[in-house]
Amino acid sequence: MQNTKLLLTSFTLVGLLALAGCSFPGVYKIDIQQGNVVTQDMIDQLRPGMTRRQVRFIMGNPLLTDTFHADRWDYLYSLQPGGGERQQERVSVIFNGNDQLVSLSGDFMPGVSRDQALLGNDNGANVTAPVQESEKPKSEVPAKPGSLLDKIQKDVDGVETVPVPTPQPLDTSPQ
Repeated sequence: MQNTKLLLTSFTLVGLLALAGCSFPGVYKIDIQQGNVVTQDMIDQLRPGMTRRQVRFIMGNPLLTDTFHADRWDYLYSLQPGGGERQQERVSVIFNGNDQLVSLSGDFMPGVSRDQALLGNDNGANVTAPVQESEKPKSEVPAKPGSLLDKIQKDVDGVETVPVPTPQPLDTSPQ
């Protein structure tokens, strides 16, 4: 009887210690990552007019493709550091009827990457809008005569264009 009480008490104590070890401070808890890793550098590479293949090459396969919205791809990424607060990022890429990139929306926008901002190469700009074709180019100041820029411009203007030869198609008719 005495041995049974001692055995039962020791099992209870070991069980409580094992249970308390699950939330004991200093116990390592893994980071949980889910979805597509999307970085600002990936978003900066996207340009309007890109095809689906080009976007897939840069961003990877989308996490969600909706059958009702076939022209939209969704990229979701969530990270929960061990014991920390869950962080989630979302990017939606939208294509037109010709399978060309039209717009994107979500937590990332085109602009300065986080790496550039950390290195101090942001030049004071946080977010830049995509260049529209209707915008007028800035007027250039002509180079001073005899300067290096003037010599380079003359060399560029003097280049003759050479047509690229097109190969003849192979004869595929059976003989």
